[in-house]
Amino acid sequence: MQNNSSKKIDLLADPIPATLKKMTVPMLIGMITLMLFNLVDTFFVSLLGTDPLAAISFTFPVTFTVISLAIGLSIGTSAVIAKALGSGDLAQARFDGVVALIVSACFVAVLAFIGYLSIDYIFALLGASQTLMPYIHDYMAVWFIGSVILITPMIGNAVLRASGDTKTPSIIMGFAGIVNAILDPMLIFGFGPIPAMGIKGAAVASVIAWSSAVVLILYILISQKKLLSLDAGQQTFMRAARKILKIGVPAASANMLTPIAMAVMTAMVAKHGDTAVAAFGVGSRIESIACLVVLALSMTLPPFVSQNFGAGKIERVEEAYKTALKFILGWQLGIYLVLVASSYWLSRAFASDPHVIEVIQLFMWILPLGYGIQGIIILSNSSFNALHLPMNALLLSIVRLFIFYLPFAYLGNVIAGLEGLFIGAVIGNVFTAAIAYYWFTHSLVNVSKQNKKQECTV
Repeated sequence: MQNNSSKKIDLLADPIPATLKKMTVPMLIGMITLMLFNLVDTFFVSLLGTDPLAAISFTFPVTFTVISLAIGLSIGTSAVIAKALGSGDLAQARFDGVVALIVSACFVAVLAFIGYLSIDYIFALLGASQTLMPYIHDYMAVWFIGSVILITPMIGNAVLRASGDTKTPSIIMGFAGIVNAILDPMLIFGFGPIPAMGIKGAAVASVIAWSSAVVLILYILISQKKLLSLDAGQQTFMRAARKILKIGVPAASANMLTPIAMAVMTAMVAKHGDTAVAAFGVGSRIESIACLVVLALSMTLPPFVSQNFGAGKIERVEEAYKTALKFILGWQLGIYLVLVASSYWLSRAFASDPHVIEVIQLFMWILPLGYGIQGIIILSNSSFNALHLPMNALLLSIVRLFIFYLPFAYLGNVIAGLEGLFIGAVIGNVFTAAIAYYWFTHSLVNVSKQNKKQECTV
């Protein structure tokens, strides 16, 4: 008799709440594991001294740009393959997976090559001093070369998620994180015959960890899951590539808007002094942890949406979307209450300066109140991509950040200072969430009408 726990998830038939839970929990565990090992990475570099730590901090905007492209392409991959699987075309899904791996590697290779040749120019533009440049060169020269390897497990995991498997990607993420954490101290400080490489060792450890993930993901996709095939069938390479890029490029563009908006937000906070910036930085790190469930759902809901969209089951798409929103609103309200209750201790754990403590507490009393509302925006955005409406998702990101979030924060700052800035940001998210919900549900109605017309013509 087959064990129910090992039964393959059927995104087209299984109960919706249970299915979303089964998909999201493994993804959440994988994300937490990866986050913990990234913290370990930063910790070991910090032991080298202030200059190496400052150098690696300068690399974050650049590496995030490449990773944003990779994430966007993985969103396009997941949406296209999940729709093909939902419509019952396994051969098309398998070929799409191969095309996604090739196209993504080419895009990242071109971006990495340009970045490699422009290291001095890019980091001088970012304000890095000549003292830090040797450290930045040591790290980024290796990282740019290795980024071509990074894309394969990201796209491979997207293929697995599209099939409804989120457990395997979480295991691969955790495995790569463990390899990285083991190699970090060995390569940074030296171990036996291995010479100390300093900050370059951190980059080498990451590349080796990614390489191990590549071997694992390709073995699983080709030998175990049989989700890749060179048989194009009725398709052409260019047609498959266009499908993926049609969603992937707008998704990547939307991802790249976030650091721009955060830079503007930080500049507004900076008007209140360095202590306010320090407190805002702490608050932002708390936010990334407090919103982990939202981010996990934003990766697991799209495959469900795309498969059922491909199968023409729009009523299941709507039910899953609304179920996810109800859960996130309740979950994030609980997170808000926990943060408010623990704000006194948390603020003192991160800071000793009275003003910094005060601003951290102010942050925790106001901004987390809107995390549930923000979740509606994030899930609507990812669901638009899953519904093959990538320009809607991109436009929603633009509307959120540059029509509501930043303008309302600026207005609040003018009226009531830092407290007004935080309140304005929450109000901006409320307006955007209302638009996102109306827009997505209205889009579902239109998609349903189109499907019925197609059925009538057939």
